[in-house]
Amino acid sequence: MIAVATTEQRATRAPRGTARTRLLDAAVQVIRTKGLSATSVDDLCSAAGVTKGAFFHHFESKHALAVAAADHWSETTGVLFAGADYHDHLDPLDRILGYLDLRARLIVGSPADYTCLVGTMTQEAFATSPAIREACAASIFGHARSLEHDFEAALAAASNPSGVDAAGLARHTQAVLQGAFVLSKAADDPALVAESIGHLRRYFEQLLGKRE
Repeated sequence: MIAVATTEQRATRAPRGTARTRLLDAAVQVIRTKGLSATSVDDLCSAAGVTKGAFFHHFESKHALAVAAADHWSETTGVLFAGADYHDHLDPLDRILGYLDLRARLIVGSPADYTCLVGTMTQEAFATSPAIREACAASIFGHARSLEHDFEAALAAASNPSGVDAAGLARHTQAVLQGAFVLSKAADDPALVAESIGHLRRYFEQLLGKRE
């Protein structure tokens, strides 16, 4: 992790308390840095400052921790997005664009600092661990559903253009973000995420009738 944490990173760090919470926080940091397969129980214990005995007291395996980490990611990042000021906009399209602006502001540091934990784990575990895949799916699609209300309102204000629906637009938003994270990892270039968010913003402005 970089020395200066982003807003999202601060949201994923609970105060140092129980060994379980410290292990979950460590999983967010270490798996985004090394990937799930390359992350060992020793790595997690070292990052959390706990013993292996404490690890196995709370989790029967690294995969069990990964499932719990997906839920932890959903809870902690959910707090960040639920409390964000883009919800204060009266116009639903402004709320959507404000959401994208927030996502752009979170692109700070290296890919390990700003990419998505559950997206990272999905790419590695989708064919080998149904439990991890399902936990990651619940996180990704659950976050997408949190955007649907604003898309429904924006579509209604734009006279419901044909061929699109709120659920599909919410999922497309996550597809663009997750794909942009992969590109930024491949090139080690955070600017590629900002570029994709910019294209997505222009698409929504055209589709949903942003007025200057």
